[in-house]
Amino acid sequence: MKRRILVVDDEEDIRSFIAEALEGESLQITRARDGQEAWELASKQAFHLVITDLTMPRMDGMTLVRKLRAETPETEVIVLTAHGTVATAVEAMKLGAFDYLQKPLSGPDELRLLVRRALETHALREESDRNRRERPAPKGMVAADPAMLAVADQIAKVAKTNASVLLFGESGTGKEVAARALHDESLRRSGPFVAMNCAAITETLLESEIFGHEKGAFTGATEARRGRFELADGGTLFLDEVGELAPGLQSKLLRVLEERRFERVGGSRVISVDVRLIAATNRDLAAEMAAGRFRTDLYHRLAVFPVRLPPLRERKRDILPLAEHLLVRIGEELGRRGLSLSADARNVLLRRDWPGNVRELRNVLERAAILSEGPELSPEHLQVQGAATASATTLRDAERAAIAAALAATGGHRKQAAERLGIGERTLYDKIKEYGLS
Repeated sequence: MKRRILVVDDEEDIRSFIAEALEGESLQITRARDGQEAWELASKQAFHLVITDLTMPRMDGMTLVRKLRAETPETEVIVLTAHGTVATAVEAMKLGAFDYLQKPLSGPDELRLLVRRALETHALREESDRNRRERPAPKGMVAADPAMLAVADQIAKVAKTNASVLLFGESGTGKEVAARALHDESLRRSGPFVAMNCAAITETLLESEIFGHEKGAFTGATEARRGRFELADGGTLFLDEVGELAPGLQSKLLRVLEERRFERVGGSRVISVDVRLIAATNRDLAAEMAAGRFRTDLYHRLAVFPVRLPPLRERKRDILPLAEHLLVRIGEELGRRGLSLSADARNVLLRRDWPGNVRELRNVLERAAILSEGPELSPEHLQVQGAATASATTLRDAERAAIAAALAATGGHRKQAAERLGIGERTLYDKIKEYGLS
């Protein structure tokens, strides 16, 4: 089946260049002169990929991106941007665009590569949607909520390949758990899993930790030492907080990913390794790239298959299964097996938004286990930071009130209410159900 691509630009030369560059790639190319024409086409026919300019008459590219993400979230989007509007392209990526290209386009090769990557990602997600409910979550992962079931399925799918994976999401969302699950599901499961937090080591020692060093390489290097890449040979290397790497280390890491070989600090012997790299970050790498703090070419090497870990507030159905899973581990660590939650305690957990995500949930449960004298944890044992909870409650109340007001103003017309609120219809449906407004 041919993959369908919609090219949107108000300049005929750009539309023709892109269409001609993609000829012979077994693709079906459709052209549109502006966002309005593109939206009319996309409303009648599903496209696998949309390549769109940002500045156009009638409907601009950002409006088109918002509509596509709200109505056809399965469609991948690449935005075209002039040099002075990179910040807008970054904003489009925050909305869910796959990537961006700067005008003037450097040539067909960069375009073809990015299109292939976007279509490969679309195909993997398409397959994930078909198989999502047919497989259990990978070992170590808790996934009962649809948002997390999708992640679990993506991980199970990409685990069978050697593709580099970039895990991103807020702090405490379980990126290392996901990385370990990915390794355990992979063909490298019998090899080592080596984890390293790039933010936990000083910049001066980080290069040595990653690549190793030879004896005498620097003051205090009294013997040769293997780095994490060597230790992970034949297995998986997990680099957490990869967004913290200094520019020099970013360059060296890129070279290793391209060549699969390197030298230790202070050495000249070339060392070859067979390592599958998983990286993670809670930083907005799109913004970091736009600011020149993170290499675009390294990002593309790391994010062959990007996976977003949703915050706990977006996976409410996972809260109680996670709590039960964590209590088993906490009970083992404290020597108090059989810990459980009272009905009231379970309701307390469900009412909270958990800004600290799974890490905060675990801390609250561990404190509760220490405070309780018996095996059952009650609400009085569940101590959290009051200000954070009050703030979260206030935000939820404000959001619920805004949605109720929009529905009232539009006579219950959900599409119009979603437009007034600036969110997608699917998001509105979920919020209506969450707040009991139906």
